[in-house]
Amino acid sequence: MPRSAHIVSDVMTHTVVAVGREAPFKEIVRTLEQWRVSALPVLEGEGRVIGVVSEADLLPKEEFRDSDPARVTQLRDLPGVAKAGAVTADELMTSPAITVHASATLAEAARIMTHKRVKRLPVVDEEGRLEGIVSRADLLKVFLRPDDDIEDEVRREVVTHLFPAQGETVRVSVNEGVVTLAGRVKEAVLIPAAARLIRAIEGVVDFDNQLTAVPHTTQRR
Repeated sequence: MPRSAHIVSDVMTHTVVAVGREAPFKEIVRTLEQWRVSALPVLEGEGRVIGVVSEADLLPKEEFRDSDPARVTQLRDLPGVAKAGAVTADELMTSPAITVHASATLAEAARIMTHKRVKRLPVVDEEGRLEGIVSRADLLKVFLRPDDDIEDEVRREVVTHLFPAQGETVRVSVNEGVVTLAGRVKEAVLIPAAARLIRAIEGVVDFDNQLTAVPHTTQRR
């Protein structure tokens, strides 16, 4: 298998700004503005993450500012209305926080973000203490990997292992993350295996298969 699998600790931001449970509304707004972030982990005790407060959690305060009080009363059970009256991080935050461990793969982190529809994840240790934060932009850093590095890994980890007898006949090229294999191989069944391995290499955008299998000949008596 390709050896390039990165984990969350490779790309996460280690210095993270956070707030406590009792942080007031305006302090949260000031902190978001000062650090130019759109969400903050909420901590208690020895840095344990108990929730996340985001810009989306703060907006109901403005959204319902000029609403009819009677209408607000009717809608009081809706989360947005409840947050419109919130004044501390404890009342505003989304809890429990959706988190990830530093040892998780980037693919695992991406799946969590997609399924939970969040843009960033607090990174926590086994005790739930904050270690960093990872964002969508952090996960996309793998696509900055140079084409030459990807090409070297494809040769070393895929071509050398799957096509050892015909390594010189399999040509590898990479352009803007798209890997192309061209040439003739003896076993057609190995072509799908090569495709799976190549797509698993971090930084690969796509695979262009130009391999063909050498037809087997039947020996006559």
